[in-house]
Amino acid sequence: MRYSAILPIVLSLTAFILSMLCLFAGSKPGYLEQANLLTLNTSMLGHEIVNPPKTSSKTLNSIENSIQKDINKAVSDVAKELNIHDFYSVHILDFCETTLFHFDPTAILQKELKKGINLTELQWPSAVEDGIRATELASKVMFVVYCFGITTTALSLIGALISLFTLGRLSALINLGISMFACFCLMVASATATGIINKVVENVNAHGTTIGLSATKGTTFIGMTWSADLLMLFVGFVWLFYFIKGRKEEMSYIPEGKEGY
Repeated sequence: MRYSAILPIVLSLTAFILSMLCLFAGSKPGYLEQANLLTLNTSMLGHEIVNPPKTSSKTLNSIENSIQKDINKAVSDVAKELNIHDFYSVHILDFCETTLFHFDPTAILQKELKKGINLTELQWPSAVEDGIRATELASKVMFVVYCFGITTTALSLIGALISLFTLGRLSALINLGISMFACFCLMVASATATGIINKVVENVNAHGTTIGLSATKGTTFIGMTWSADLLMLFVGFVWLFYFIKGRKEEMSYIPEGKEGY
């Protein structure tokens, strides 16, 4: 067995696990919720109804009356009165369900709002939705390239396992190509995801603060996805080292009987 292949095996396996976790985080309730792309904070949404403008909505007026008794507590009670959650975690599969673009905060919040209230009455800025829609193409690229990255990372792992028994210049060269392509795919996916995160968070915070809506970046996700990419880059360097080392060993080899040449 060629134990020198153990290092790329461990690195490729770790990168594969990290990239899989990035892709499937949040795929079901409670599963790696902390590895989200971003978090929407709606705990302050609608806080202006404590002193709202005149409205024809009887439901909003009843909410105002119910929380007006305690102004200091009112802000924290608004989200509960509106029947929405305080926070919404956004993951890759939220952007990429079936149509490859599923995340729609406007539709989600409107569906959960108490009957009789609509986002227009809460002065929901259309610019927030427009900004998220602007990332539609990027989200498709992100999902597809992540799939390529995960697949090629798996191939890199398989190639490293095979090299336990057949490590040579040819296998090192093949594995170098596979690992670098995996690195490239994960780099594009990570860069695209980071770009989407920055754009959406910037857009929400620029247009949503007036109604109590804010967003924060998913630092755990960002760390995981770039770590997977860097691991595959290091795997590539390992295979490059083995390829160069094999070439030097071949060049330094002098066949028997050729000492005089």
